[in-house]
Amino acid sequence: MTLSRRHFLGRTALAFAGGTLMSRELSALARRRKGELTGVQLYSIRADMMKAPLETLKALRAMGYVHVEHANYINRKFYGWSAQEFRKILDDLGMKMPSGHTVMSGRHWDESKKDITDAWKQTVEDAAVLGQKFVISPSMENTIRRDYDKLRAFMEVFNRSGELCNRYEMKFGYHNHDFEFSETLNGRTLYDIILSETDPKLVMQQLDIGNMINGGAKALDIMQKYPGRFESMHVKDEIAAASGHERFESTILGTGIVPVKEVIDLGRKWGTKHFIIEQESYQGRTPLDSVKEDLKIMNGWGYR
Repeated sequence: MTLSRRHFLGRTALAFAGGTLMSRELSALARRRKGELTGVQLYSIRADMMKAPLETLKALRAMGYVHVEHANYINRKFYGWSAQEFRKILDDLGMKMPSGHTVMSGRHWDESKKDITDAWKQTVEDAAVLGQKFVISPSMENTIRRDYDKLRAFMEVFNRSGELCNRYEMKFGYHNHDFEFSETLNGRTLYDIILSETDPKLVMQQLDIGNMINGGAKALDIMQKYPGRFESMHVKDEIAAASGHERFESTILGTGIVPVKEVIDLGRKWGTKHFIIEQESYQGRTPLDSVKEDLKIMNGWGYR
């Protein structure tokens, strides 16, 4: 078939317009995903990290992991290394530590001075050395969470910790388990109190989309209630537990009851930037094999 010059130019213009539109869409997608990352919580391979931390980090890097989140900070050491030593190890491996878990407790607040203690100030300083963006507390003491007035007062300590972290261009954060959704004070869930009593500019939330299942909550419901509040997520799936005191345990992504892809896609749409894989139970696999499969699945979903 012979095309006239007019028809040829018309089709070329349409193709160009379509290409330009696609280019703009891709550009917008790139801008929207700027700063997004996929990483792994090192608690997923805790036994390996305790036994052979350097070799374990090398194995993670070989799988394709660049970002890791720590869960071991004792006496100013990360897995036995100082902040400076750990930073050098990660740098040498081409890895980064965007966030870490250290429980902020009552001992980190000096009531007589109305100030954060030196121990917590050092925690924040060491996080800054590692280049963290988020300093995250992953739990809460019973004495605080079971008293309404104490809990509200401690949320002001959270805000003060946020102010401290801001001085280092970081944010303080909180990571949920299950009790925040199953326990109530004055007719409100602990999670509602935590989110209403903290300043989002000072305290970010890391939503663990699997932990909450044992507390009777669902990630999509919580996200709809608090849209845009979750700068980071623990990406986790759950199945019925084979043993133990909890009803559900974590498993390979996409094989359990959590609609993982739907949750993280909504998180991405609403501004979540950090997607941290965590698996704590393995159903016969090794922990390293499990997180390797989890990363492969995340990559297949478009998260890298």
